[in-house]
Amino acid sequence: MIDRRTFLAGTGAVLLAAPLAAEAQQAGKPVIGFLGSESPALFATPLRMFRQGLSETGYVEGQNVAIEYRWAEGQNDRLPALAADLVRRKVNVIDALGATPAALAASAATRTIPIVFLTAGDPVALKLVASLNRPGGNLTGLTSSGLELAPKRLELLHELVPTASVMALLVNPTNPALAESTVREVQDAARSLGLRLHTLRASTERDFDSVFAAMVQLRVSGLVIAIDSFFTGRREQLAALALRHGIPAIYQYRDFAAAGGVMTYGGSLTEQYRLAGLYTGRILKGEKPADLPVQQVTRVELVINLKTAKALGLTIPPSLLGRADEVIQ
Repeated sequence: MIDRRTFLAGTGAVLLAAPLAAEAQQAGKPVIGFLGSESPALFATPLRMFRQGLSETGYVEGQNVAIEYRWAEGQNDRLPALAADLVRRKVNVIDALGATPAALAASAATRTIPIVFLTAGDPVALKLVASLNRPGGNLTGLTSSGLELAPKRLELLHELVPTASVMALLVNPTNPALAESTVREVQDAARSLGLRLHTLRASTERDFDSVFAAMVQLRVSGLVIAIDSFFTGRREQLAALALRHGIPAIYQYRDFAAAGGVMTYGGSLTEQYRLAGLYTGRILKGEKPADLPVQQVTRVELVINLKTAKALGLTIPPSLLGRADEVIQ
């Protein structure tokens, strides 16, 4: 349930945005609707890269394009209403970069306004597009292969802690389209490695303390954090909690290792936002989402935080260290 203060704040943001959109449209500027699952403070760097990608096509916010932002503040159940509001504002394109829940909410809200999405799941399986090469509708965007890489993260974690027999997977239950698939994939990997896997769930910051307390009680030797914008926005908090409880943890993005997580394995979030900005600019210039192939982010990096490993009492195996793209001392 949304409390009165949150409701009023959200309503105020919508009321303030309405005249801005009207002014931009009257001035002949295109208007982008930005749908985010989190808050601008938590995604400041990716947002900067989104604007950079947009500028590479000739569009600069405040000069020749306006952007209306809608932020769910970590509450995925707010996304459908926020997406519907952007549709009512008649924006020219919607950027649903709050990962899978935002993409699904935007897709359900309109079949006519172009949408650029970013998802870690399979866009075809999620029924966002007909195919990757020819999306066929009003949606296109990027897929980060976050789901496919989840089992590999468990393998890397097991390589780091070869004596482990019990591992954990953290998912966000308010993102069921991605969480359920991730659980299946990682459970299969755990069975093949002879590991017992506990699935834990968190959708608010209040859940973190109980989740980590449960892992200590279950004698978990390592944690795989499922890719999710809620976790991405709280990567520093999760890294600190993992270190405090003595649990090696692995995630998708480099920022997690930079914040003190022991390992990351995945693509670059900032590069994905830049590419989304490029696609948005191309659509504003007249290209159709149906003709723009969904871009697959295939380049992945293994980043190891040596300082955190030492603090956890772990020795990085030479075979793992040799494969690292970056080692944080």
